[in-house]
Amino acid sequence: MGRTRRGQGELEGQVLGALREAEGPVTAAWVRERLGGDLAYTTVVTILTRLLAKDVVARERQGRSFLWTPTADVARLAALRMRRLLDGEQDREAVLASFVTALPPGDEQVLRALLEAAGPRGPDPRPGTHADHADHDDTQV
Repeated sequence: MGRTRRGQGELEGQVLGALREAEGPVTAAWVRERLGGDLAYTTVVTILTRLLAKDVVARERQGRSFLWTPTADVARLAALRMRRLLDGEQDREAVLASFVTALPPGDEQVLRALLEAAGPRGPDPRPGTHADHADHDDTQV
């Protein structure tokens, strides 16, 4: 029996999902057990620490360990990944255009409705960007 290797993004989503199922703050050991116990404890702590750096979980010290709680949902985590990918591209406009033209009609309608609800936005303050959108605070969705 071989183990299936999970990617970082998949692991982050699973860890965040487990935290969201908890009825309160939990330990890394609880998260590990909730995910089936096949991950090393250190892997779970590493993923939790990455999620902390992305501001989607919080931790509080309890004795010699930490208790972890979610501060965002899996959708927020996916949005952060999408944003990070987009920020790494030279031609944002081309990437966004390609993304929009590849959307199925239902998703395109949802995106249009969301953009309409957001209202008009000013130019992007970051140098070298072409797309017009609001000054984003990465701590909010």
